[in-house]
Amino acid sequence: MKVIEIRPLTREAFAPFGDVIEMEGAQSFPINAGKCIRHHDLAKIETTGEKARPMISLLRGEPYPLPLELKMVERHPLGSQSFIPLTANPFLVVAAPETENGPGEPLAFRTNPGQGVNIGRNVWHGILTPLDGLSDFVVVDRGGEGVNLEEHYYADPFLIR
Repeated sequence: MKVIEIRPLTREAFAPFGDVIEMEGAQSFPINAGKCIRHHDLAKIETTGEKARPMISLLRGEPYPLPLELKMVERHPLGSQSFIPLTANPFLVVAAPETENGPGEPLAFRTNPGQGVNIGRNVWHGILTPLDGLSDFVVVDRGGEGVNLEEHYYADPFLIR
């Protein structure tokens, strides 16, 4: 089984797959008579289809132990998907490049407190994988008609550690 080493989540490393959602380094400006700082336009929310709409959901996920065997990745061909943590617990973000034969070898990233991700439309990725404790998330993704989920099972699983 091939081993995938977990790396820190950075904007540069994750750019081929989407956006890192975090305050650090973001465009910001004061609002509400200077009582609030707006960290502006942190992710490109994508939806396709005539009756498509962005939607917001809340998720509560149980933690996964490491090392983790990765057998499957998924993608959403009709819209992006953002995960914004409401707890300080890290979570694992897995993404894989597209190849002519489907998803390629995945990369694994560990978030720092205050980091979320926006996974681009049609990007192969792992499932929501909280680490270190029960974790709550705001999820922004696409609602509407059409099938917005494809799954791919690897012939040989990967071990993420």
